[in-house]
Formats: sequence, structure tokens, C-alpha cells
Amino acid sequence: MVNICDLKKEPIIDYPTFWDYKVVFEANTNALEIFNQILNQRDFKYQISNTSKQGTYKSYLLSVYVNSKEDRLNIFNQLKSKAKFVL
Repeated sequence: MVNICDLKKEPIIDYPTFWDYKVVFEANTNALEIFNQILNQRDFKYQISNTSKQGTYKSYLLSVYVNSKEDRLNIFNQLKSKAKFVL
């Protein structure tokens, strides 16, 4: 049996689930403060995952329990409005 991934179809995600975001901020940004503002009383975990060569940017791996696609995309959009990049 061949398992082929159709890139034109959206993957099936079973909610609720933990979702990981890669978030990049300028190095002097208080990431924890922004995560707390966006996620309010929600439980989340984060860790610094990388610092740019010149020390200008820091990237974080943020893990959040999301309830639905809408919830996941809402968090993504809020992060995007505060961060340099979000993946």
C-alpha cells in the first residue's frame, strides 16, 4: 500500500490538541509578556529555540492547547500582529 500526501488537501487535525508555533521576535522583546497577553489564562509552554547570528532576533517554540481550527488560527493571527515572523 502506498501512502501519498495530497498537498492540495488540508490535513486532518483532531482537536483539541497541542499546537506548536515558531515565533520570532526582535531580541529586546519580552516574549513571555506577549504570550501572556495573547493567551490570557491559558496554559502554555515556551522555550528559546534560536538566536540570530548578530543577536538581533530570538526565536521561540510555543506550545498551546487549542480547541479548534478557529482557535488555532486566532492565536496565529494575534502572534503575527506582535512578532516579526510566525510559523
